[in-house]
Amino acid sequence: MGHYFDEVPISESNIREISFTLYDVKYTYYTDNGVFSKSRIDEGSYIFLKVLLPLHLNGRILDLGCGYGPIGLTIAQNSKEARVDLADINSRALALASKSSERLNLNSRVTFLHSDIFEKIEGPYDSIVVNPPIRAGKVVTYRMYEESKQYLIDGGSLYVVIRKKQGAESAFKYIETVFGNVSLLHKEKGYWIIKATK
Repeated sequence: MGHYFDEVPISESNIREISFTLYDVKYTYYTDNGVFSKSRIDEGSYIFLKVLLPLHLNGRILDLGCGYGPIGLTIAQNSKEARVDLADINSRALALASKSSERLNLNSRVTFLHSDIFEKIEGPYDSIVVNPPIRAGKVVTYRMYEESKQYLIDGGSLYVVIRKKQGAESAFKYIETVFGNVSLLHKEKGYWIIKATK
C-alpha cells in the first residue's frame, strides 16, 4: 500500500478529472490514484482557497506539497501578477498538475519542482502556502514550517491550513516560535488557517 507522499506511487494509474466551484467559478483539474484526495478537492484545501483568493496574493508564490495542484493552480488563475512554483515529492502528482496547467495555458507563469520539501527550492518568495502532509508525520511537517522562513522575502508570509484535531494548536505555537508572530486568519469546520510573516 503506497502513500500520497511517496516519490513514485505504486498504484495503477487511472487519470480522471475533478471539479469544484468557488466564488461562482468552476475549476477542473486532473487527478489519479496515488495522490492526496484523488476523488474530490479535500475540505482543507477548499477552505484554504476561500481565505487565500480574496487576499489577491501576487509576486513569487510557492505551493509546497502541492499534490495535483488545486491550491497553486487556482491561485495562478486568479492572480495574473503571480508567478507560482508548485513543489511536491510525488512525481505522479506533479505530472497531473503540469497536465492541468498546460490545458489552462498557465505554463508561462507556473513552474513545477520535484522536491523533497525544500531540497530543490530556490527562493525567495513573497508567499508560501502549505496544506501539510499530516500522515508523513510531524518531523516532515514541522520542517516545512521552520524552513519556510529562510525562503521568504522580508515581509513575506507563510500560510498553513491544518485541522484542530490533527494538531493545529501545537502547530500554531511552533510556527510562532519560528517566526516570532502568528495569526489565525480563519476557523471553519475544525480547520485553522494560520499566517506568519517574516
